[in-house]
Amino acid sequence: MTPEQCKAARALADMSQQDLAEAAEVAKATITNFETGNRRPYKRTLSALQAALEARGVTVTNDGVRIND
Repeated sequence: MTPEQCKAARALADMSQQDLAEAAEVAKATITNFETGNRRPYKRTLSALQAALEARGVTVTNDGVRIND
């Protein structure tokens, strides 16, 4: 997942950075730093972010993001 995909997925899921942080059980600063390109999260953190987004019906793919039907 790229920072841009994370932002887009959050928007599709109607989640704030705080919402995603709580759902993924990470600090909000982790989301902020990732989306601004200041820091790349650990793989386990990216997996937690992706799982939280998928729980809200959004899938991150190699080509972008999509809402699950």
